[in-house]
Amino acid sequence: MSLVVGLMSGTSLDGVDAALVDFSVSPFRTRLAGWTPYPSETRSQALALQAMGNNELHRGALLANQLAVTYATAVKNLLGEAGLSAGQIAAIGCHGQTVRHQPASGYSIQLNNPALLAELSGIPVVADFRSRDIAAGGQGAPLVPAYHAAVFGDRNEHRVIVNIGGIANLTNLQPGLPARGFDCGPGNMLLDAWIERHHGKTYDTDGRWAASGKVLPELLDALLTLPFFAAPPPKSCGRDEFNLAWLERHLRVGQKPEDVQATLLELTAVSIASAIANWCGKPQRLLVCGGGGRNLALMERLRRLAQPVVVELTDAFGQPANSVEAVAFAWLAWQTLQGRTGSLPEVTGARHAAVLGAIYPR
Repeated sequence: MSLVVGLMSGTSLDGVDAALVDFSVSPFRTRLAGWTPYPSETRSQALALQAMGNNELHRGALLANQLAVTYATAVKNLLGEAGLSAGQIAAIGCHGQTVRHQPASGYSIQLNNPALLAELSGIPVVADFRSRDIAAGGQGAPLVPAYHAAVFGDRNEHRVIVNIGGIANLTNLQPGLPARGFDCGPGNMLLDAWIERHHGKTYDTDGRWAASGKVLPELLDALLTLPFFAAPPPKSCGRDEFNLAWLERHLRVGQKPEDVQATLLELTAVSIASAIANWCGKPQRLLVCGGGGRNLALMERLRRLAQPVVVELTDAFGQPANSVEAVAFAWLAWQTLQGRTGSLPEVTGARHAAVLGAIYPR
């Protein structure tokens, strides 16, 4: 069997991206992709566990079970649409839901119950992708650059892949050199949190609310003083660094919410553009994936800041922007099943490449 389902639920906490990938052909082919929203209770619990609180172990275990049920639903929906049975699938590659990312302390926690997911789906599950890289001294993130290199690398063109999920990360694909990659700062995370607080929406459609405001230079400068932005790769980040409490420490009385939103969009765009300029040389093409690629205001700002670099979505290269990470975790699971390494030490800072993930039989 050579069909693998990849699942990705990222820091945006909105739901599960699922992709069905066929590895019997070369190059491998994405046969189908879909999205399953989080139930409101699951999303609330996931948000609550981003910060320290009472009874975290029990709450985390219950949420892991809830997530496994949602993941199983996403797989069932995808296979139903594809007209396939569980017995035709080699594995599910499931990243889980990150609630703590502390590689400097030797751990990164992705909530999941892969044993329950295997039981519910009747399919082997590959999970816990970060731990092996961290054990080898790496950050355990980002993990998708190895996949980006396999899919988007070109011997004649210098490309940078930008994934804008809750966090933004870059993959530098320069001909003749090893692939490099790192997290560069917030993607949609702060934008989503701010509009939810003020308008009860989970995201800013097309960046319209941000476009209605004006950038606050003093706020932008204050946010950019975070040492993370100036730190060289390898580096990774998450809600531990970028959250509303961090933002609020820099706000001043009288600042309009829409102006703060405009500034947060500028923070995402500027931190991406600066990271490319500082660490990626002079690429010819910038390929964008992740939910942020659908934010028209953000894409327009990126195009202006990146000039004369060509900026476009990964859709133009046969990889729909919304499903790239789900496909990546199908690819990582396939690497694991084949006993092949899935990490890049040049990206994570690990001492060596490693076969990632743990396999849970059905």
